[in-house]
Amino acid sequence: MKATFPHMGNVYIGVKTLFDGLGIDYAVPPSSNKTALDIGSLYSPEEICLPFKIMIGNYIQAIENGADTVILPGSCGPCRFGEYCELQMNLLKSLGHNLDFVVLDFPRDIGLKELYRRIRMISSNSSKKTYQKIIALSDALKATRLIDEIEGLAHMYAGYERNKGECKQMLKICKDEAMKCTNPSEMLKLLKDYKEKIHHLSVDINKNPLKIAIIGEIYTVIEPYSNFFIEDKLMDYGISSKRGLTPSWWVKNMALSPFKLNSLTIKKNAKKYLSLGIGGHAVECVGEAVASSLEGFDGAIQIFPMGCMPEIVSKSILPTISNDMNFPIMSLVVDDMTGEAGYITRIEAFIDLLERRRSNVLSGC
Repeated sequence: MKATFPHMGNVYIGVKTLFDGLGIDYAVPPSSNKTALDIGSLYSPEEICLPFKIMIGNYIQAIENGADTVILPGSCGPCRFGEYCELQMNLLKSLGHNLDFVVLDFPRDIGLKELYRRIRMISSNSSKKTYQKIIALSDALKATRLIDEIEGLAHMYAGYERNKGECKQMLKICKDEAMKCTNPSEMLKLLKDYKEKIHHLSVDINKNPLKIAIIGEIYTVIEPYSNFFIEDKLMDYGISSKRGLTPSWWVKNMALSPFKLNSLTIKKNAKKYLSLGIGGHAVECVGEAVASSLEGFDGAIQIFPMGCMPEIVSKSILPTISNDMNFPIMSLVVDDMTGEAGYITRIEAFIDLLERRRSNVLSGC
């Protein structure tokens, strides 16, 4: 087995740590880019959403490097992401690729037993002993949590840094060095060191930067290429940003879902506006919009792929939240035809709006 996986934010660091710990051969796809999107757009149904197309590009690029097994985080619906694995398997088979897919979700009908069986499909290819496999999984979860924490700190401190661009540069170097690690111990030490380093960056606590929350559909929120690297751009503008949806959040949410203990605060915040789960991360989007306003953020940007039904519902609810809480929210829809120039213009216009609002408040207007 030579395993691969689609790029979804920092997932690749956690999965690399896991496979290094298990001693399993793997192929990390090139970072999502125009080539991956072009490949995916060429072979995918025209009307399918952007994440599907980029993932197909990731797979085919990894297949060219010898991958024969795809590890895919999944969903049981009602969002169509729950059908991705079947659609992608059929598409790749039609292209002549014979792959094994391992979908990591929580099957509702058969639950933990089926999830355990799928995990064993991966771990059975490792020669490690059981306790070593458990340690490898634990290390992978720690690595995922650490890189998410480092990234979150970099995005927040970017608004306070004294040396412009230092947070962005440190985050980039951290990720580059992480890919050079050859074992979990080395990876965890590196990430712990960088978490400590970022806490000691030179910041100006007297600054009062704009604070923007990033909300929306999980893939387009956490995969930088799909959102035109919006968080990097906000860092360049000296803005602090926050994003609740991360790979480590997804793992925790999935683990607590069977016990209905997942995302309790988010659900509480969303209840007034969206009390039922309608698929995807619509409830999280609505709940995080409310939470961001309560936490004193200046505004929120919703990002989702064209045709994403749960986020279309969220988008229709967000104006009510905006009016009720006097909290600006902008929605950005992305697909393979989205032009970066117009996209960036909208972000800059939104930032100008937030700056004018703050100026009016300070002047008493």
